[in-house]
Amino acid sequence: MDNDEPLEPETKDEPETKPTPQNSDETLYCEAEASVAVEKEKPARESSETDLEIEDTEKFFTTRQNELYLEACRLMSVVPVSYFLRNMEESYMNLNHHGLGPNGTKAIAIALVSNTSVVTLELADNGLMEEGILSLLEMLQENYYLQELNVSDNDLGFKGAKIISEFLQRNTSSLWNLQLSGNNFRDESAELLCQALAANYQIKTLDLSHNQFSDKGGEYMGQMLALNVGLKSLDLSWNHFYIRGAVALCNGLRANGTLQKLDLSMNGFGNEGATALGEVLRLNSSLVYLDISINDISNEGISKISKGLEFNESLKVLKLFLNPMSMDGAVLLILSIKRNPKSKMEEIDISNVLVSEQFLKILDGVCAIHPQLDVVYKAVQGLSAKTTVLLWANPMKLIQSYADQHKITVLDFFKSLSPDGKMTMPVGNFRKAIILQDKVPLNLYQVRELVKKLSDKPDMVNFRDNPAGSPAPRRPHCLPPHFHSRSTQSFSLHHVLLAVGPGSGDIVSQLNRR
Repeated sequence: MDNDEPLEPETKDEPETKPTPQNSDETLYCEAEASVAVEKEKPARESSETDLEIEDTEKFFTTRQNELYLEACRLMSVVPVSYFLRNMEESYMNLNHHGLGPNGTKAIAIALVSNTSVVTLELADNGLMEEGILSLLEMLQENYYLQELNVSDNDLGFKGAKIISEFLQRNTSSLWNLQLSGNNFRDESAELLCQALAANYQIKTLDLSHNQFSDKGGEYMGQMLALNVGLKSLDLSWNHFYIRGAVALCNGLRANGTLQKLDLSMNGFGNEGATALGEVLRLNSSLVYLDISINDISNEGISKISKGLEFNESLKVLKLFLNPMSMDGAVLLILSIKRNPKSKMEEIDISNVLVSEQFLKILDGVCAIHPQLDVVYKAVQGLSAKTTVLLWANPMKLIQSYADQHKITVLDFFKSLSPDGKMTMPVGNFRKAIILQDKVPLNLYQVRELVKKLSDKPDMVNFRDNPAGSPAPRRPHCLPPHFHSRSTQSFSLHHVLLAVGPGSGDIVSQLNRR
């Protein structure tokens, strides 16, 4: 790295500039820097640039990176990964389950030091060990283009946690999404990671699921959350937080004002932990998504959470799947939303709970106040045959019928629901708009099915990718897959008949005639 740039770039007989061959593994990072310097000299020799010349330069740069990677593999005595060589110019690099080991990972890291294309790097289940993770984090001190890193399921343990903690304390990289799931981190690892994260403001999304954190780890997490100002999303699912850890974690959440998404599913909060969560929900104004599925929370704990929801003005999604609650607990939940005129709740997942028609009536009353709300339950007990068949009515078919009558397209109908006429809408806003409109009355079940058909992302609906843009005449692909023909429609309705029993034949025959 002691060669100077030539003063006369146009000299043709100047010997080609090459980095001095290195035999030491530790000097490969210097070799990466030298290759960049060589590459950048080429445009300086040109008097003008054309698109063709720029394209040639990019090819030259990629070639140099490939050569660097192959040389690193030779020195590390590993077989080059052909997928990596082919995709070095892509923004997304998926190297999960490639069996790289520490040496293969170091070769990858060396090649990425000067890479400006890869933004997301997946390296789950590669046996990285502490040597591999150290190589990656050293690379991130030089590479400011890589933003998302997945090193889950690499059994990094305490030594790996120590290396990661030292990296996080520096706050120097562009990394904002770090996936550390399934790395056999225990409470001593939690202590190191939390000490680093308390002062880290770069990491926005962190996955620590499927580790071995217990109540002591929960205390460290609580202390960290009380101080951290960077995290937006935290996944702590599939750990071992019980009452003491749950309460400590919630104490930290009460002081946190930035975390928006929190996954605590598959832990052991119980009713005591639910009580602490209820207090968090009463005070917290940042959480938008909370998953506490499978936490042994019964109706007693649900009542505490419900009291918090009466005051909460930020939460939009609450997942309570597979907790030992009954319909009584479900009623407490939806009534708490009804009592809170400022609630932004859009989805409550209690999909293991059987409800009754009386519950549906109460839910209709709640949705009259909060039309954006969707409650996902298991099924309705004792539902009448007529109600069951009506629930099965295809919402897209009803909208198409309205469009036919008014000589518009289905796309026109959907765009009328958007205040600015855009082709996409947040799910909550769409659900509210479709409930409030009176052109095509739909029940809550039909709205849910419509959202599924139009879903573009988990929180968005997209009208553009649907057959809704077709002219008024109907097209077969506007219908759900099981309604492509009259025969399949009859088959599906026959199964409804079997499910609801006698007394619905007249309804089925009317639908068949349509």
